[in-house]
Amino acid sequence: MHTLFFTLVSASLFAAPLQAAMVAKPIDYEVGGKKMQSVLVYDATVKTPRPGLVMAPDWMGMNDNQVALAKQIAGKDYVILVADVYGVDVRPKNPDEAGAVAKSMYEHRGDLRARISAALDQLKAQAGKAPLDGRHWGAIGFCFGGATALDLARSGAAIAGVATFHGNLATDDPALAKNIRAKVLAMNGGDDKFVPEEQIVAFQKEMRDAHVDWQFLSYGGAVHCFAIPTADGSMPGCKYDPPVAKRAFAQMRMFFDEVFASK
Repeated sequence: MHTLFFTLVSASLFAAPLQAAMVAKPIDYEVGGKKMQSVLVYDATVKTPRPGLVMAPDWMGMNDNQVALAKQIAGKDYVILVADVYGVDVRPKNPDEAGAVAKSMYEHRGDLRARISAALDQLKAQAGKAPLDGRHWGAIGFCFGGATALDLARSGAAIAGVATFHGNLATDDPALAKNIRAKVLAMNGGDDKFVPEEQIVAFQKEMRDAHVDWQFLSYGGAVHCFAIPTADGSMPGCKYDPPVAKRAFAQMRMFFDEVFASK
């Protein structure tokens, strides 16, 4: 269905020829009275129906960088909805603003789950309008978005798989893991200081206790943000790592090939 080698480098990420066929369609809706605007991304030149993925952005939320990353991931293989979980009136401009908004969402995990669940509903509603096969659904997430994608699974969402990149693994309620119907792939950097060892241990226990089909991969030498091309190292401990990103995205594709083949 696709080539295994997924080359994700900053120079090619924003190259117009690679993205010339890509649609980026805003999807407007409300969740609990809050206005949201997610963005649907897919290659319009490929007519073959394909799986749909909800993509939960990092703590910077919805922005052009996230849409560009979604285009690169989608390629010819997926339709991706970049999920807005902050609301149209919240677009962080710097890490301080992003940290404050993410902290608020962590303190209101019920709202976070409702918003990412609504984004999945919006993606599924595009079947028949976008080249979705209507059968295969998954979720991916980066950093804060990794926690968001995992919370979607913990909500009991009807998705086949969840793949996270340097995601926050903590939960407000480990018992929610019993609701997980998806297979889970968590990929973290071996030197990630933002995800402490105790959080990893607790996550693995959570998955075991709930009898989830899960994998945890640790990439030696990688730090937080290893899959984010715009992470230039200006924030200590948060830096893009092209070779590790390439491995992780290839692993993600193999994972979804497997979980979708069983559906």
